Amino acid sequence: MLDTTRSYETPEGIALELRIAGPVVRSCAWAIDMLIRAGLYLAIAIPFSFLGGLGFGVSLVVFFLIEWFYPVFFELRQGATPGKKAMGLEVIHDNGTPVSWSASLIRNLLRAVDFLPFLYATGLISMLLSRNFQRLGDLAAGTLVVYRGETAVRHELPDVPPVHPPNHFGSEEARTLLAFAERAPLLTAARRIELAEILTDLSGRRGEPAVSELLAYASWLAQGQAR
Repeated sequence: MLDTTRSYETPEGIALELRIAGPVVRSCAWAIDMLIRAGLYLAIAIPFSFLGGLGFGVSLVVFFLIEWFYPVFFELRQGATPGKKAMGLEVIHDNGTPVSWSASLIRNLLRAVDFLPFLYATGLISMLLSRNFQRLGDLAAGTLVVYRGETAVRHELPDVPPVHPPNHFGSEEARTLLAFAERAPLLTAARRIELAEILTDLSGRRGEPAVSELLAYASWLAQGQAR
């Protein structure tokens, strides 16, 4: 598959395409949520400070509940915390279904492990080693963090003359080639060439000519589907 886009097929035969969120955008979402939680802590601590020892004890209990169940509450309510929602992300099961309460609870309780030894270092290493950018909590809960609604957008194929492919494409290969053609205008030139040269043995081309050749194959495939 291309880049961080993953394809899943539901039991009903519906194909879902999910765009996986990487560490940078997830870090931005975490920072937003941290600022929100800090504001909540401050709003609670100030009035409870006037109640002495009792207020301090109650505020600690509230802080604990916010720290551990703030993400669970929002993930079950809207699929994402306010920080993730602001960054256009959501949490789902790795089969494309909405996250359940048990999975949300597991992935968030394991944040304590992902945080070790400091600043989510373990979680970051796990994400970098995972094909789907999953931290340990995601791996244990079977969840993914994906871009909300981004994959529903379809782009027009580049307007190039169609060329009959030299080999027969199976349905999966044809879908992948069409996906490449749709996303080609959004990719950098270097990335387009890198992907196109994967099929150099098929096209016999390298560099930009390899990109043009695959776009021509995709144009032919698209015309065949339209008939």
